Amino acid sequence: MHASQGRSAGLGLALASAFAFGGSGVAAKPLIEAGLDPLHVVWLRVAGAALVMLPLAWRHRDLVRRKPALLAGFGLLAVAGVQACYFASISRIPVGVALLIEYLAPALVLGWVRFVQRRPVTRAAALGVVLAVGGLACVVQVWSGLSFDLLGLLLALGAACCQVGYFVLSDQGSADAEPADPLGVIAYGLLVGALVLTVVARPWGMDWSVLTGDAHLDGTAAPAWLLLAWVVLIATVLAYVTGVVSVRRLSPQVAGVVACLEAVIATVLAWVLLGEHLAAPQIIGGAVVLAGAFIAQSSTPKTTGEEPVAGSAADGGPAHEGPADGAGAADGAGGGGGFASASGDAAPVAEEAGLSGRRTTS
Repeated sequence: MHASQGRSAGLGLALASAFAFGGSGVAAKPLIEAGLDPLHVVWLRVAGAALVMLPLAWRHRDLVRRKPALLAGFGLLAVAGVQACYFASISRIPVGVALLIEYLAPALVLGWVRFVQRRPVTRAAALGVVLAVGGLACVVQVWSGLSFDLLGLLLALGAACCQVGYFVLSDQGSADAEPADPLGVIAYGLLVGALVLTVVARPWGMDWSVLTGDAHLDGTAAPAWLLLAWVVLIATVLAYVTGVVSVRRLSPQVAGVVACLEAVIATVLAWVLLGEHLAAPQIIGGAVVLAGAFIAQSSTPKTTGEEPVAGSAADGGPAHEGPADGAGAADGAGGGGGFASASGDAAPVAEEAGLSGRRTTS
């Protein structure tokens, strides 16, 4: 009875996390269109969330000594890199398209495992990658000569690459006997990201008056400060906390599959609130991308000999035992609007591939 209630609560938390992450781009884009530079919006999001998470950073201050490389990698790649690329991309292309491009991260991770680490991958994982790439071709409408802004597409791809870079980095030391607490890694990642973005974004040159005015969601005025509060408190702090708690109640695979809804939620919200309508081939392509992610993340564990197989439980043990090692719900996701979104939601695939995945999208 208690186990069933725990799973139900975990599923609810995972859905809440996906919804929160999915709404980040929809709330941020009107701020960019109101006159804020994308890098300034990223800085506001990361710095604000870092301040809220500061008590957790103090509680887990031993991580600075034990896991300095992990914290630096998460801050530089999963926070600063993913967010800067994602927010810059949504200033040029639709939110849903940018987030779906970040779903290439699982394919890129498996490509790294197969061709760089020269480890086998399961057929289900490979099929998922093929579907994801094929669906992406429909999303960006390659037959039209890439009808979207090329720089916007490259920036979204850059966000996916930052996710992969973090997954590869986090694999170093992933077998440690004393894993890092995910909430602690998130808190310090936000602090590192805020410091890096302060140098890059130079917020002292920001037009602060934008935050005292209104931003527009498809013609409807909304207070800019309210949208910023949503981005910081709901789409960042609440999204990460609920994601971490959910993955401790569910298996990483189940939490990751639920997190695939992030792209659907982001696309629907962008359609309803921003008027970003997608054509039928793009909707079909998006569904194929999500189907590919679903297949890759829910592939049946199997191993051959002593080598762990990408797309199966890592290192011969069930991936759902114990909390996820590192900074978030098993996904990014992602990514997209999470730090990792994608969050983009690549982490279940990364974790099953022997890489300790964390949510890094949207």
